[in-house]
Amino acid sequence: MRSPVPISERTQVGIVGAGPAGLVLSHLLYLQGIDSVVVENRSRQYVEERVRAGVLEQGTRDLLTEMGVGDRMRAEGLIHYGVELRFGGQGHRIDFQELTNGRSITIYAQHEVVKDLTNARLATGGQVFFEVEDVSVHDLDSDLPKIRYRKDGADHELSCDFIAGCDGFHGICRPSIPPGVLTEYDRVYPFGWLGILAGAPPSTEELIYAYHDRGFALHSMRTPQIGRLYLQCDPEEDIDSWSDERIWSELQTRLAADGWKLTEGPILQKGVTGMRSFVVEPMQYGRLFLAGDSAHIVPPTGAKGLNLAVADVRVLARALARFYKTGSKSLLDQYSDTCLRRVWKVQRFSWWMTSILHRFPDENPFDRRRQLAELDYLTSSMAAAKTLAENYVGLPMDDPES
Repeated sequence: MRSPVPISERTQVGIVGAGPAGLVLSHLLYLQGIDSVVVENRSRQYVEERVRAGVLEQGTRDLLTEMGVGDRMRAEGLIHYGVELRFGGQGHRIDFQELTNGRSITIYAQHEVVKDLTNARLATGGQVFFEVEDVSVHDLDSDLPKIRYRKDGADHELSCDFIAGCDGFHGICRPSIPPGVLTEYDRVYPFGWLGILAGAPPSTEELIYAYHDRGFALHSMRTPQIGRLYLQCDPEEDIDSWSDERIWSELQTRLAADGWKLTEGPILQKGVTGMRSFVVEPMQYGRLFLAGDSAHIVPPTGAKGLNLAVADVRVLARALARFYKTGSKSLLDQYSDTCLRRVWKVQRFSWWMTSILHRFPDENPFDRRRQLAELDYLTSSMAAAKTLAENYVGLPMDDPES
């Protein structure tokens, strides 16, 4: 039974969404002595088990460590100092350590990051409410915006100084901004990824990005026992038409190289995901700030989604800390411009990786020869390889001082 009068509550920063962006922001604010409340419409189990990205940039790893939530990541994460580009049946390693002064990536699944963050927030008395219903945001252009939601049959109204929309592409925050304020930039790709989790140890110590006549393939991993692999496919592909035997056969073909064989095992999970690029400008309206997938989507080729979300909230947390310390809104006013400078660089990199590694349905022989020439140049020029490496391990953060 619903309460007749909403329960009035107050916080400094209301956060919609308990994914990586929302939880990182909440914990960064806690470390600065700033109060926040996180509301999430999914269950804690769902959020902690949904399979998403698994590659952390050097900067993301460093930030999680600085926040005090990196113990399990350091113990269980797999540090990689390079990736392999494979085409024409030959592998070519891009050496991150040499090309970026020792920087690296870490293989550690997003849902594990979420577990670590949730445990940290709850252990420190953080208010994270799962399975809330009817979430809505109001008075965004006022000095006291509000989040309304229902929890356990009771209606709540949470008054905030600021609201962070970390509720993903399909969330309620972005659509709550008045029409005409936002400009959307969107590209839907004519292919998707068929992804599997396999009970098979990885066949190599580092990721393999493969370009093949039959389409792109990616060899990745989650743990030393669990493989994560992908195949380019039609975005409307019926997953039921892909037997385990067919999946492994196609992976063997596309990842083939002289003297190398893919280790197979039971397929634990499989699904098809479409691919798109999306950006909304600006990333703020009034006292609502969008972060992560609510503001931008990148194709997974460059492994940037989670890392870009963390970069957003790092900027936002710093701006909020400046406001509460000095009263200055200068960094808050610059939030969108600061984030979008990085967002568009990451979009460029993710689009570029996608464009050189995938087969497009409207391509002609010229396009194919151009792709092969680009891969040849990329793997034979130190300057070209360095461009890939510095983007893959993560670009430096933009930190305006005023």
